[in-house]
Amino acid sequence: MDLLAASARGLCPRCSAPTLFEGPVRFASGCRQCGLDYGQYNVGDGPAAFLTLIIGAVMVALALTLELTVHPPLWLHLLLWAPLTAGAVVGSLRVAKGALLTLEYRKNAREGRVVEKKDA
Repeated sequence: MDLLAASARGLCPRCSAPTLFEGPVRFASGCRQCGLDYGQYNVGDGPAAFLTLIIGAVMVALALTLELTVHPPLWLHLLLWAPLTAGAVVGSLRVAKGALLTLEYRKNAREGRVVEKKDA
């Protein structure tokens, strides 16, 4: 299955069971079907910062375009853009985090280790 579609559906990278997420963007501790431990993968919060900035810029551009063309009242802006922004951030964060974990699994990526050389 396509990486982004599998990530959005929360499919386990090993068995494709829909067990990756416990909440909207919170990973489960492991797959209930095949036993893969999701805790061994370190996705971190990197996607959150980038997605928030990108989506924020897109939403501001859309809000300014709407304001300059239609001139809706302020309450309509609040009613429209707050839920759209929150939904876009949560939805894209789910896909991004799921994709990163799946790629870590597929590439067998692990945290870097420093190997100290002993002088001879």
